[in-house]
Amino acid sequence: MSENSEASGTGTGSTPGPQPEPLPFFGTTWVDHDGGYGLRRVGAAVGSLAAAVASCFVLRFAFQGLEIAGTGDLLGILVVLMFGICSAVAFGKTWQGFSRRPTDPAREASLRGLRTIGFVGSLIAYFLRTFKEAPGEQLRRTEYEAALTRYTKRRSARTGNPAARKATKGKRPKRK
Repeated sequence: MSENSEASGTGTGSTPGPQPEPLPFFGTTWVDHDGGYGLRRVGAAVGSLAAAVASCFVLRFAFQGLEIAGTGDLLGILVVLMFGICSAVAFGKTWQGFSRRPTDPAREASLRGLRTIGFVGSLIAYFLRTFKEAPGEQLRRTEYEAALTRYTKRRSARTGNPAARKATKGKRPKRK
């Protein structure tokens, strides 16, 4: 949800009020599930799964390179553990990011390298989330509906002429 669109009350589109925040690969089709939303979800699922499988093949080739170099069993075990742990952490943080915003941006920035190493976990989380909804849709929908509720409350509270209300409520005598 864009703060500017809510604060201005005019939005960026033709309708007044807050505008929905677009999702990667989905734009704003998640709001009404139109504009090829179902096909986009299928495409996102297939694409993220294909990227995860391709990434696993690349990692396998890298591991075979370590075996050919004769670096020893200890290094091979450490590399597998590193990618496994980083993928598990990346999966968890990516899955968590679909339902709530990060509370500590500095901590998220420090985990960026770990999430980069565990990119396979992020791709699998994205793949699995597409079976339920567009990844991040629940968070954006909650924020968008809350912004719409705030906007309608503000708009309904500002109806009428404020000067006329003050004169009738206070019943002050007119000054000459």
